[in-house]
Amino acid sequence: MDSDKNTAVISVIGKDRVGIIAGVATLLSENNINIKDISQTILDGIFTMIMMVDLQEHDIEKSDIIEKLNALGDELGVSITIQHTDLFNRMHRI
Repeated sequence: MDSDKNTAVISVIGKDRVGIIAGVATLLSENNINIKDISQTILDGIFTMIMMVDLQEHDIEKSDIIEKLNALGDELGVSITIQHTDLFNRMHRI
């Protein structure tokens, strides 16, 4: 797997609707962020998605991608968060 410094976890949760995956994938593609793995499901009308993304070739500052993901989340009616995998792993270590 890529170095933790180059990978991040993006999580998306909210009421299901058309275009959530397309919107997130388009934003990432426009900023040269590659989706390495994706899992999504709908539980009783609630959309949930986890993505592992490669930040090695990204064309955007961290604060800018957070701002763009937040704006997209507002537009789509979902919550979108991004965490580097090293931080994610430290937070979830037993």
